[in-house]
Amino acid sequence: MILWRFLSVQTCRFPNPSKLQYAALPKTLAIWYTVSNGQRGVTYTPPYRTRNYSSNTEVDTKLAERISRIPLENYRNFSIVAHVDHGKSTLSDRLLELTGTIPKGSQGQFLDRLDVERERGITVKAQTCTMLYEYGGEDYLLHLVDTPGHVDFRAEVSRSYASCGGALLLIDASQGVQAQTVANFFLAYSLGLELLPVINKIDLDHADIDRAKEQIETMFELDPDQAIPVSAKMGTNVEKILPHVIENIPSPTGKLEGPLRCLLVDSWFDTYLGVILLIHVVDGRIKKGDKVISAHSRIRYDVKDVGIMHPDRKTMPELKTGQVGYAVLGMKNISEALVGDTIMHFGSEVDPLPGFEEPQPMVFVGAFPGDGLEFQTLDERINQLVLNDRSVSIQRETSNALGLGWRIGFLGTLHASVFQDRLQKEYGASLIITAPTVPYKIIMNDGTENIIRNPEDFPDVSVQRTKVKDLQEPVVKAIMSFPQEYLGDVIDLCENNRGTQVDMTFLTHGNQVLLQYLIPTAHLVDDFFGKLKGITKGYATLDYEDAGYQSSNLVKMQLLVNGISVDALAQVMHRGLAERRGREWVKRFKKFLKAQLFETIIQAAIGSKIIARETIAARRKDVLAKLHAADITRRQKLLRNQKEGKRLMKSIGKVSIPQEAYQGFLSKNEQL
Repeated sequence: MILWRFLSVQTCRFPNPSKLQYAALPKTLAIWYTVSNGQRGVTYTPPYRTRNYSSNTEVDTKLAERISRIPLENYRNFSIVAHVDHGKSTLSDRLLELTGTIPKGSQGQFLDRLDVERERGITVKAQTCTMLYEYGGEDYLLHLVDTPGHVDFRAEVSRSYASCGGALLLIDASQGVQAQTVANFFLAYSLGLELLPVINKIDLDHADIDRAKEQIETMFELDPDQAIPVSAKMGTNVEKILPHVIENIPSPTGKLEGPLRCLLVDSWFDTYLGVILLIHVVDGRIKKGDKVISAHSRIRYDVKDVGIMHPDRKTMPELKTGQVGYAVLGMKNISEALVGDTIMHFGSEVDPLPGFEEPQPMVFVGAFPGDGLEFQTLDERINQLVLNDRSVSIQRETSNALGLGWRIGFLGTLHASVFQDRLQKEYGASLIITAPTVPYKIIMNDGTENIIRNPEDFPDVSVQRTKVKDLQEPVVKAIMSFPQEYLGDVIDLCENNRGTQVDMTFLTHGNQVLLQYLIPTAHLVDDFFGKLKGITKGYATLDYEDAGYQSSNLVKMQLLVNGISVDALAQVMHRGLAERRGREWVKRFKKFLKAQLFETIIQAAIGSKIIARETIAARRKDVLAKLHAADITRRQKLLRNQKEGKRLMKSIGKVSIPQEAYQGFLSKNEQL
């Protein structure tokens, strides 16, 4: 007989332990058993991969001693700069295999830990992995920092780059330079990183290495002869990359014996340990038991554990100057982990590292529980989802139409899309998500500035006339790359979205155009990228960066049902778009409302001005059915009585709008 004891201290008996149902077990589960020969202590590993959140803090003595013998001059911190789907994660896997950090044939995209990263093929959270590599008879400590490539996570990217001395500029030989390649190159270049070009996917039949080299020279002014052609998938020439990194990327420059300064690169939440920080030790050293303080939040902590990712968490006696690793400070709330913050010893405080800035949400949506879902239950689950993403802002709000809900802020369109997908997968039709909005700046006559994140807070027409000096909307600088044959259609799309052309570059070879436009953020979140992909048959790429605010003729359009505003559907937009969208709104909303016993009037309004209207006729009983040869006055009397009854019913009746009407109206598939 085998006795199984679970972590929840519940004792269960199984006649055949091999038939345990995996789905019923938690992600990590230690199972202890007792048998006749006295063997004990087996750890169960679930049939899917997760982060190694083991609480084992024993130091790997052999690894620690080897690292301690490596001088600072033999440290190299680098990242990989690339456009999406250019093979960054695959190349990372080959480098980890080459250094023996992971065994050959391991599961692909090792550094992409989140499900959404694997599903979409993107990097959302910064990851690091420490590699040991022998070159020229010496050991080198290499820190590979895998960074998000999308502009929505630009704050994380810039802090990740700040922890590196150089980067591999990865270019797809079959596609050439694309939008995110350009944007990330200039960000890395502005931070002083040494950039080494690498041309990937040379094994493809349509690979054009010469074109890629010419683009490297003309666009980035880098030596094309230094570019290494590789195939990350096949492993061709990958062994040439690390020697190139060691010879060309400088070692970290810090003071080993100076006061501690650590750059907070990223963070994630662990159920048992709390918040785990990814840090770059710029100066000094940090070890378990140290008392530290945050430069910006001024909160003190005791260091519980420090170590490196090799490839999962490995506890070390200390982290010292130049190293990138993790630290457990006993932090319970992830809102305290500020990306770009400086961690230093308590009592020997120094000037914080430059570059810290609090992330500012740029896209907002309203979320409300649908039928059959309690607010409190959904509130707990949404808060669980944001445990690993402190850049998501959540504020409770109340809608007259939909009741209690949340106003959720995101860094950008991709950030919002990723989070909405996770919500929809878990709650589906039980959750109502409003159309995305952007923050607007209101400048008052007295010079004060207010940021409006909810359309309900937008000043009405009378306030604008007397107290408001200027209305401003956010804009972005969009960088688009696509074949020249679609240039006219793309320019029309940008102009129709109130864009202003900034620059246009015709790339040599490849028949490509690099187009830059200033576009209002409100149009960008309105599926601009989907429209761009549609008119270019999927060939276009898009990247963008915040370009501040600009003055605009803004109005708030509301949807009225029998004169009552549906606040959850109100939107702020440019006056020139209001009339066309107003007609679309009333026609679309009419499809989802049922006929009542009284007339239902649907209107789109700007202030007190009605700009569009649709009417749903009342359901009527045939009051003349019982008449045969009656006088005309009898007929008129019955119709007058019915009309008066409908008028009275309309004055006291209330239109009940079902949840399905909101969901149908807000669905992209139903938009005209």
